[in-house]
Amino acid sequence: MKKRLKSILMTGVLAMSMFLTACGSSGGDKGGDSTTASSGGDKTTEAAATKDDATGTIKVGVVNNPPSESGYREANVKDMEAVFSAENGYELKTFYSLKNDEQLQAAQGFITEGVDYLLVSAAETTGWDEVLKNAQEAGIKVYLFDRMIDVDESLYEAAVVSDMSAEGDLAVKWLLDQNLPEYNVIHIQGAMGSDAQIGRTGALDEQFASGKMNKVVQQTATWDEAEAKKIVESVINSGEKFNVIYAENDGMAKGAVAALDEAGITHGVDGDVIVMGFDCNKWALRELLAKKWNYDGQCSPFQAQIISDLIQGKTTASSKKIINEEKGFDATTITQEDIDTYGLGE
Repeated sequence: MKKRLKSILMTGVLAMSMFLTACGSSGGDKGGDSTTASSGGDKTTEAAATKDDATGTIKVGVVNNPPSESGYREANVKDMEAVFSAENGYELKTFYSLKNDEQLQAAQGFITEGVDYLLVSAAETTGWDEVLKNAQEAGIKVYLFDRMIDVDESLYEAAVVSDMSAEGDLAVKWLLDQNLPEYNVIHIQGAMGSDAQIGRTGALDEQFASGKMNKVVQQTATWDEAEAKKIVESVINSGEKFNVIYAENDGMAKGAVAALDEAGITHGVDGDVIVMGFDCNKWALRELLAKKWNYDGQCSPFQAQIISDLIQGKTTASSKKIINEEKGFDATTITQEDIDTYGLGE
């Protein structure tokens, strides 16, 4: 009788285990090139199954660039920390670095700790295959944000990003539309190998290769204002002529302008030098409104809520790549309303 009772109990436990396993299983990845996120789909059960049994929270590890990198990144970091908060049902772990090897180590550390989701804005586009495979083998779902990386799309759930190449294309088209007699360009690049640098550089490189624009200097300042100033100072001291500064973020454009001001070189609308930046910090857009700069390309830092909605099943991704819609601003047409609506920070 005791043996029979024991057999019945074991059968019941096995059946319950199979039932729970079936409830916690997830569906396959989606492919395609569409660039929108659509509402619908019921993934509430799946999201709930990833919560920590003891705390009832969803563990998220975020690997990102440091907030000191730029005003854009500061807004991006604040957005991530606000959305993936304890109040919203998350346990958030973060790591910030501009060095790809340090980011890779941190991501592997989060995998070892057993987070439910790994979110990555990579310092470089390469080197991530092994870590993301480890995440997949551990059952950890990966979302890319802000930047793409060069891995097979089967290794991540979705990428919520800006189209950096489109940002570069839009900026260079604007520059060509100015119909300058000649284009002598100081090109100040961001961190080499990053998705932002590659995308914003590509369209300008095409103009250099075609001969439509002259490359006075092309050098990285690694997003740093002080380094950008040094680059422009060096060109000024060399005596080489230039009439365009194309800086791949607002901070570097600010450093470049500081060098111009110290040398007494006019810039902006009706000035001797066209100044172009990216990211649309409010202070940078105010420079456009004052006509001291000429162009600023938008780059939206707000990806956290989109990813949270995907995690919690409130929306489903119609593609692996979800593109933030963006634009560029011209000093001759920008308004205070544009600054209030699209500007970052204060």
